Amino acid sequence: MTYSSSLVMSRERYASRNQNAVAYKRERTGLGPVSNTIILIILGCILGLLYLTQVTKTNAYGYQIDALRSEASSLQAEHDELEVASARLQSLERVRNSPVATNLVSITPSGVVQQ
Repeated sequence: MTYSSSLVMSRERYASRNQNAVAYKRERTGLGPVSNTIILIILGCILGLLYLTQVTKTNAYGYQIDALRSEASSLQAEHDELEVASARLQSLERVRNSPVATNLVSITPSGVVQQ
């Protein structure tokens, strides 16, 4: 060991004049418990807001779907009514043009029964 290296080693081990004998190392510390709690609360609030936005979007789509379903059911009811009316109107024409109806003999009243 040379003189210069022994001098350096001696300076590292012992404090020189007017210096503290204890060396403090600054250790890297993490966040404290209060900071962790605040961060967790903020993250919970953000997750809650995301949940609420998704729920409101789902509800809005639910209202649209419900309106479309009610419109479809009213249109189906109107279609059924129109089918019945069409069948009723076509049935009169079919009866008039049927071969049975054309073979019928029309009758005239022969007399009136009086009491």
